[in-house]
Amino acid sequence: MGNRVREAWLAAGGHRVDVDGRWKGSPHAGRRPRRKDSAMSDRATQLAEFMAEYERAANSHDVRQVLPLIADDATYWFTDGSYRGRPEIAGALERTFAAIDDEVYEIRELEWLALTDELAACRYRFFWRGVVDGEPSSGRGRGTNVVVKRDGAWQIQHEHLST
Repeated sequence: MGNRVREAWLAAGGHRVDVDGRWKGSPHAGRRPRRKDSAMSDRATQLAEFMAEYERAANSHDVRQVLPLIADDATYWFTDGSYRGRPEIAGALERTFAAIDDEVYEIRELEWLALTDELAACRYRFFWRGVVDGEPSSGRGRGTNVVVKRDGAWQIQHEHLST
């Protein structure tokens, strides 16, 4: 993620926070959010940080760094198939990491559609670039994730990526 700022939009009120937790205001009004909105902004900040951690883990190309961020019973829908549970998802990730050398994966335009204390849903655009079969390659698409809190930690319960 580097020094770029990720904005997490709250569906209720459109308040924005960056991943450092700084309030960036509302596009609808020039005032600070009310207490309820502030709690939602804190949650959105926490979840934006989780997604940034997920992006960093994916860019490590080490499935052992990614798996703790995925629920045991997660389901992933990729263009090449559907995967249920960590073992199947790990296999899909390992094949991707092996097929794309020097891959850089980016999550942009992260938007939170639902936020509760235990569950959240987001959509985003993803971009990747790397080397496939010795040739520079890149791609992009859309993603939707359902994130759950289990034992005090956020994990991805469902991911759907489409190109």
